Amino acid sequence: MTTTPTFNSWVICPKPNPQASVRLFCLPYSGGSSLIFRTWSQGLPTTVEVCSIELPGRGTQIRTPLFSQLEPLVGAIAPALLPYLNKPFVLFGHSMGAIVSFELARLLRKHYNIEPLHVFVSARRAPQIPNPDRLIHALSEPAFKEELRRLNGTPEAVLENAELMQLLIPILRADFAVLETYVYTTEPPLNCPITAFGGLQDREVNCDQLQAWREQTNAGFSLQMFRGDHFFLHSAQSLLLQSLSQELRQITDKIKRLQ
Repeated sequence: MTTTPTFNSWVICPKPNPQASVRLFCLPYSGGSSLIFRTWSQGLPTTVEVCSIELPGRGTQIRTPLFSQLEPLVGAIAPALLPYLNKPFVLFGHSMGAIVSFELARLLRKHYNIEPLHVFVSARRAPQIPNPDRLIHALSEPAFKEELRRLNGTPEAVLENAELMQLLIPILRADFAVLETYVYTTEPPLNCPITAFGGLQDREVNCDQLQAWREQTNAGFSLQMFRGDHFFLHSAQSLLLQSLSQELRQITDKIKRLQ
């Protein structure tokens, strides 16, 4: 039996499952926290242990300094994750989390000779596609709030709450800076399959940009679209978890056959 490691502030496992065959590490969108994934284990196979990555500035990492660049962020996540890589694992990331997951997989391969069994990327264009949008992380506060309103990821009640926004804006600015200063470098494709998920009404990421993830793997690639905008992982959560469950069952079945 492989147990869940003792607590560290980067990795949150809401429902520890020592009997699980595989660990699913989930990375949130900009401004998001581990709370996004707190109920996911209820909709996934019992052979899967769900662990969320808590990024600095929120939750158990509330006092950890924020990162504004991707490379040092991924460099900090990797060693915190190592104690949890004592069993097969997969990565899931939504929006910002997708690009963090991808670069985390590449770093683990390069520096530790460890690779995930699968990478799930959601609501994010492939990394080799340049950013087509204007930079927003350094906008004035009114303009920044308008961008948040346009993206539809922050409830209006939160946008209108000055006290909450005082806490949230520095986190969001740092997270957007992580994305907007990211520079893709060419490396060999990953050796694990990639599954991309997208929202049919997402104005930020289109189907062609999701299809381009195919270039980042030597293994299988698939794309699935859901009804919803950029935050379909909330509005279409049950369907997303059904799709993830199908893929994860295939992965755990393969693990069993190899044991």
